[in-house]
Amino acid sequence: MLDRYLLEGKPPKEEVVAALLQVRPEAPGAAPFYEGLKILGSRTPDLSLMALRLVLAGKKADDASVKSFRAIVEHVRHGGDDAAGINAYKEALE
Repeated sequence: MLDRYLLEGKPPKEEVVAALLQVRPEAPGAAPFYEGLKILGSRTPDLSLMALRLVLAGKKADDASVKSFRAIVEHVRHGGDDAAGINAYKEALE
């Protein structure tokens, strides 16, 4: 659900946040993100959701990684929904 939101903007952020708070996938370093989701709800910035997605994939959510991942997400969201964009997204999470 998080991947679909990041790439397509669907389902609504409120649903994504609610699902993440209900299920709370385990990953080292994810707990602070869940606390932020709990406090901010649908006001959680997309950048935080991108950082959480990296953490859930076992990646570091440092500035460089998040900026790079954001560029990939924005490319796909804004019409770059081609195989190369999707592959770059998947590779960033491997």
